[in-house]
Amino acid sequence: MVNLDKISTEQRNAASEHIDKVSTLDMVTIINNEDKKVPEAVSAILPAIAQAVDLIGEHLNKGGRLFYVGSGTSGRLGVLDAAECPPTYSTAPEMVQGLIAGGEQAMFIAQEGAEDSEQLGREDLQGRKLTGKDVVVGLTASGRTPYV
Repeated sequence: MVNLDKISTEQRNAASEHIDKVSTLDMVTIINNEDKKVPEAVSAILPAIAQAVDLIGEHLNKGGRLFYVGSGTSGRLGVLDAAECPPTYSTAPEMVQGLIAGGEQAMFIAQEGAEDSEQLGREDLQGRKLTGKDVVVGLTASGRTPYV
């Protein structure tokens, strides 16, 4: 069993611990200051991101598909990105697909517990008839979601 107390995404953020007790201006300033940390975190892993982009590009160029797999907000963002690829990049709808724990209804109503099923994730991917040409990208803030 994973000890959630040790996972950084499951911890309280000391910078925003009392966000509900400050003025609105202070609240949005706290949020903005935390948001500024994102580009720094991304910058630190640019080589890995470039490697992933190259790998995905190679697979897509060989007729493969890209599958985003996630749960909750991470899954919703994957589905959203996949849905934007055809109108934005003129891709075939099958080329980039998003899978979310709990299925389509999870886009609008949380499906509690669906993210805890490794079997459901496996079945959802098997239903797409994966091949060696395809790439699966797991989207998870904690890095441990069983569905992903």
